[in-house]
Amino acid sequence: MRIVKAVAVLIIICIFAGIGFVYLAPQKATSLAMDTERLRSGLTRKEINLPNGLHYVYLEGGKGEPLILLHGFGANKDNFVRTAKFLTPRYRVIIPDHIGFGESSHPQDADYKTGTQAARVRTLAQALGITKVHLGGNSMGGQICLMYAFFYPDEVKSLWLLDPGGIWSAPKSEFQEMIAKTGENPLMARNEDEFAKTFTFVMSDHPFVPRPMLNVMAQERIRNYDLEMRIIKELGAESIEKYVNGIKTPALIVWGDKDRVISPATAEILHKMMPASEVIMMKGIGHLPMLEQPRRSAEDYLKFREKLGKDIIQTKEQEDK
Repeated sequence: MRIVKAVAVLIIICIFAGIGFVYLAPQKATSLAMDTERLRSGLTRKEINLPNGLHYVYLEGGKGEPLILLHGFGANKDNFVRTAKFLTPRYRVIIPDHIGFGESSHPQDADYKTGTQAARVRTLAQALGITKVHLGGNSMGGQICLMYAFFYPDEVKSLWLLDPGGIWSAPKSEFQEMIAKTGENPLMARNEDEFAKTFTFVMSDHPFVPRPMLNVMAQERIRNYDLEMRIIKELGAESIEKYVNGIKTPALIVWGDKDRVISPATAEILHKMMPASEVIMMKGIGHLPMLEQPRRSAEDYLKFREKLGKDIIQTKEQEDK
């Protein structure tokens, strides 16, 4: 009985010590949490300077066919870490910070249109020795994936599109309605409170993050506010539908049915444009499926890749006959 009580007391002490660490040293606690997540997912932080002078910071782990995952607007490479845990056993996973975000270069006067960002990602892929690639992306990242597939169709083997942007003919989302009515952009953060609101706005089933750690995460957005304002205006003014229509690359389109940023109705519009695509609508999920349901997102993708592999084998067998 004494041993049980002692263990219980020890557990309570550890819990309070952990809470104290988060509140007294939030920067260290956040850094430790991120490092732990990356380690569990088999990812290592790496850096590279490209011939064009741009500096990329990215995460890499696993072996197999290369899979490049692209985060969305206002996010960074760590958005894909939790779901990467289930992918690194099968693939060589590479998750960069886009130019203009995270730890990568932030040229203030650069072109941030989707096609330009796609070309930059291709330059990164080539620098890493990748000539053919599977691409995945969320929101802005999915938009960039689509342009990559349009410009370099022979180099893209498949697409994993999680609530991608750029298809603006769908019904207006809550995000778009808010901007039209109030002029305020719920995706932008000038301070810690606005970041906390953004965090809950973009996700319906968001992971728990203590407020002190959330405040630490907010600093990156706050520092980057002016550049992000310019980038989001460029993104919103650029429809990529004329480029996407007819893309034959096999694609898995995933959407959260509670997405407040981009209308879930976009999924079916995109599906009709892409003859080799399929759609998964995730119930109770918002704009970031890979963060809200990392395991399920990865499992759905693995099934897609398995089916894709079988289709390739069947096609080769038919060609050999």
